[in-house]
Amino acid sequence: MKGRTRWTLAILVFVAVDAVSLQIRGALLPSIGEAFDVGEGALGLVAPAGTVGFLLAVLAVGMVAGRVPIKLSLVGGVACGALFLGGMTIAPSYWPFLLLLFVHGAALGVFRGLDRVLLSHLYPTRRGSVFNLHSLAWALGAVSGPALVAFLLPRADWQVVFALVALGFLPVLVLLRGLSVPESVRNEQPLSLSAVPALLRTRSVFGMSLALLFVGGVEGAVFTWLPYYASTSLPPATAALALSAYLLAYVPGRIAYTTLADRVAYRPLLLVISSLAVPASYVAFVVAEGAALLLSVFVLGLFVSGLFPTLSAVGVDAVPEYSGPASAISTAATYVGIAVVPPVLGLVAERESIGVAMGIPVVLLGAVTLVVAWLWLAGPE
Repeated sequence: MKGRTRWTLAILVFVAVDAVSLQIRGALLPSIGEAFDVGEGALGLVAPAGTVGFLLAVLAVGMVAGRVPIKLSLVGGVACGALFLGGMTIAPSYWPFLLLLFVHGAALGVFRGLDRVLLSHLYPTRRGSVFNLHSLAWALGAVSGPALVAFLLPRADWQVVFALVALGFLPVLVLLRGLSVPESVRNEQPLSLSAVPALLRTRSVFGMSLALLFVGGVEGAVFTWLPYYASTSLPPATAALALSAYLLAYVPGRIAYTTLADRVAYRPLLLVISSLAVPASYVAFVVAEGAALLLSVFVLGLFVSGLFPTLSAVGVDAVPEYSGPASAISTAATYVGIAVVPPVLGLVAERESIGVAMGIPVVLLGAVTLVVAWLWLAGPE
C-alpha cells in the first residue's frame, strides 16, 4: 500500500472512530444521568467538557503545525485518546467523568489539529473533494454511534460502549506504524501569534469562521438534544432513531458533495444548501411531529452535511501555505458552537420548553445563510 494511501486511510479511520466517540455521548445521556444521579442542567456540561479540551488542542497544534513533530503527535493523540476514553468507564463520580472527558477531547484534538493539514498537502488541487471525503468518514462513524448504543445498551452497561469504542482507535496505530511524513508537508509555514489577527482578517477565513461557529451550534444542538426532543412526540425506542436518521443523511449527502465540490464553485454551492437548510430546519423543529419528524430531520441532514467541509475548503484555499492554522480555526470555530449552544439550549428547555429551545438551530441556520451570501457577493480575498 502506497504511503499516501496509508496516510489517508489512517486519517479516515481515526475520524470515523472519533465521530463514534462523540455521538455515543448524546445517545447515552439518559444512562449517564441515571448512573451519576444528575439532571438536565448538569448533563448539558457533557458537550462542553469533551469539546473545550479538544478545542484548545486543535488550536495549539494547528497554529504551529509547521513546527511540531507530526508523526509523534498523531500517535500520541490516538493512544491517549483511547486510554482516557477507557478511563471514563471507571470514573467514581460525575465530575471525574467530566475531567476524563476533557482530557480525552484534548488528545483527539492533537490528531484533528493535523489531519486536514496532511490531506491539504497530499491533495492540493482537490481540497473541497477530499475534505468532504474526510467528513464522509466522520458521518459513517457518527451514524454508527447511536446504532451501537441501541444494540449494546439493552445487553450491557454504558461503560461497555465506551470501552469498545476505545479499542476502535487501535487500528489507526497499526496503519501509522512505519509511515514517514510526506515531503509535501514541509511546505507548511509556521505562523507566529502576531500574524494570527491578520489571518483572521482575511475575508474568506473570517467568513468561514463565523459561518462555522453557527454551523457548530446547529450540530451541537442536534447531536445532544434531538433524541430528547423527539421523545416528546415519539415512543422512547423510536425517538432514539431520530439522531440516527439525521446522521444517516450525512452519508449520501457527503458522497454527493464530494463529487459536487469538484464541479461547482464552493460559494454558490454553499448558498444553495444553506438556504434550503433553513426551511428544512423549521419543518423539523417546529412543524413536524411523530413519524414525520424522522423524515424531516433526514432531509435537514442532507443539507447540513455539506456545510462544514465545504466552508473549510473556502478558508484553506485562501491561505494554502497556512493550511494548519486555517484548519485549526475552522475546527475550533465549529467546536465552539458545539460546546456553547447545547448548554444554552438546555437552560432554555428548563425555563421554557424543549420545543421553544429547538427554535435556536433554525435561527443559527438563517445566520449561516447570511454569512455565505456575504462571502459570495464580496468575492474571494
